[in-house]
Amino acid sequence: MSTPDISLQDTAAPEGVCYGCGSRNPHGLHVKSFWHEDGVHVIAEHVPDARYCGWPDLVYGGLIAMLVDCHSNWTAMAYHYRAENRDAASLPRINCVTGNLGIKFIKPTPMGVPLTLRAKVEGDVGRKTRVICEIYAGDVLTAVGDSTFVRVDTAQLADVAHNR
Repeated sequence: MSTPDISLQDTAAPEGVCYGCGSRNPHGLHVKSFWHEDGVHVIAEHVPDARYCGWPDLVYGGLIAMLVDCHSNWTAMAYHYRAENRDAASLPRINCVTGNLGIKFIKPTPMGVPLTLRAKVEGDVGRKTRVICEIYAGDVLTAVGDSTFVRVDTAQLADVAHNR
């Protein structure tokens, strides 16, 4: 059984290699997502490294997009596990991929400030799940993601991608 102090990524996919959230990617960002105590939101925190600077003292927008993508995807997967009354460590694993990634940049995001990602499922239809993800620098809302994730068989996707 997963516990609140072990991230969704480490519970469901400890062998994950995604650059943004894979626990086993030695060069990755290692985003860690957790259910919030409210049972609705999934939370992650990240402090951008100086190499992810866009303009001086500002976070690169592409990094914000990556954080929203990974964290929102895990929010969708966590939602599906809960909807099926399953622990995130249970098999078969639930996987989702990005169907649509939308980011609205509200204010510049400063470097050197811990970022909090706060996401929740806004709706789901069949295999598609809409996730809203807010990004805060301290207490300031700097960006909002509005994205769709699709539940898939990742082995089948790899076969299609490689024409197998």
